[in-house]
Amino acid sequence: MKFLFDLLPVILFFAAYKVAGVYDSASLELANHFLGGGIDLKQAPILLATAVAIFATLGQIVWVWARHRRVDTMLWVSLAIVSVFGGLTIAFHNPTFIKWKPTALYWLFACVLGGSSLFFGRNLIRKMLEAQVSLPDPVWRRLNLAWACFFAAMGFINLYVAYSYSEETWVNFKLFGGMGLMLAFVLGQGVYLSRYLEEEKT
Repeated sequence: MKFLFDLLPVILFFAAYKVAGVYDSASLELANHFLGGGIDLKQAPILLATAVAIFATLGQIVWVWARHRRVDTMLWVSLAIVSVFGGLTIAFHNPTFIKWKPTALYWLFACVLGGSSLFFGRNLIRKMLEAQVSLPDPVWRRLNLAWACFFAAMGFINLYVAYSYSEETWVNFKLFGGMGLMLAFVLGQGVYLSRYLEEEKT
């Protein structure tokens, strides 16, 4: 459930884009009414989807705060990034900014994981997972590095898709491609770690 909750803004972004593309006249009227004039038919879906993603992320924070009276730092960071890049997309009617948003978030994750380990000797992956699994120190270091490299690579892949394919293809990739690559990485990581978990049991 938490996985789906974390993906909610992406799912709603995808849904809003697709619905706006089907009901193009209504989406154009809605976009020009709420997001400023001068928006053409081609721009309306991405601008409406961007607005939905911003409000969905804000809604996540309100919901988490109401239930737990605290919000994870990364959720605040996600709101800041989508608000900045999404806001620029809406203000300038230019989808380039929102296309850079996933890359900015991925690269931020990569820098935090790599920088914390390199400069402060803190393994954030270990901190998050050591309560669930016990691993040798070298494995924790490789795991942290693998996640940092994965996020860095995801940032480049997002830009490749954004600039090499159509806007609709990028929207599809943003949900299904990103989720698929993440799942494949986690499964591969599970296979790699299984040998250490088996050793721990014996």
